Amino acid sequence: MLAQVSPWYAHAVQRMAAAPAHALTAPARMEWSTHPGLGPGAELLGRDLRGKHLLELGCGSGHNVAHLARYRQAHATGVDLIGLQVRRARSHYGHIDGATFAAGHALHHLQATGRTFDAIYSVFGAVGLIAPAPLLAAISRRLRPGGVLAFSVPHPARAGRHPSTDDHPREDYVTMPDRFRLPIARWEFDARRWSAHLSRTGFRVTSSRELRHPRLDPWPTTLLITARKR
Repeated sequence: MLAQVSPWYAHAVQRMAAAPAHALTAPARMEWSTHPGLGPGAELLGRDLRGKHLLELGCGSGHNVAHLARYRQAHATGVDLIGLQVRRARSHYGHIDGATFAAGHALHHLQATGRTFDAIYSVFGAVGLIAPAPLLAAISRRLRPGGVLAFSVPHPARAGRHPSTDDHPREDYVTMPDRFRLPIARWEFDARRWSAHLSRTGFRVTSSRELRHPRLDPWPTTLLITARKR
């Protein structure tokens, strides 16, 4: 029921109606922002990912999972709250060895699984949309020692906005394929506040990047943070 009242469910319904899912070739690059080719790629998760176990929280249509399985020879699992998105991801990339997809809430999945991972990542996914304290703690428990957490979130200064001054979520919007906007709650921290939350849950930040398209974006649009479990 939670999934079906989510704005992301409405987004998936519109996407499915506009473009029925079919098998695709895995993308040749992993993306962290809305601009293809901007910023780093899969190397953020490790130099050699062959045989590594990776988990994406909020995989959407599965493009990054497919890249990691096909081109990096990783065992990549994508979890998404919306069952329609998981069906779409499986239709796109279910034929790729090493790529698997599961429906479920990211926090509940982390709490229920007995598996551990070499890296966990989120690309405009669960990180920032779920309360940071329980989510980051659950991620830490599921990462092996020295494991990598990498996530990209909308930059808190995009379009002239300002970062949150406290640890509470604030109202944001998700734009539907038909351009209608629906409200969502989002934690919009700057790098310093994210670093504090990560430190409290056993992580050490190793990099923080602000991404913007040099011609299209007057402000940074993506905040990309990488951390390692102590």
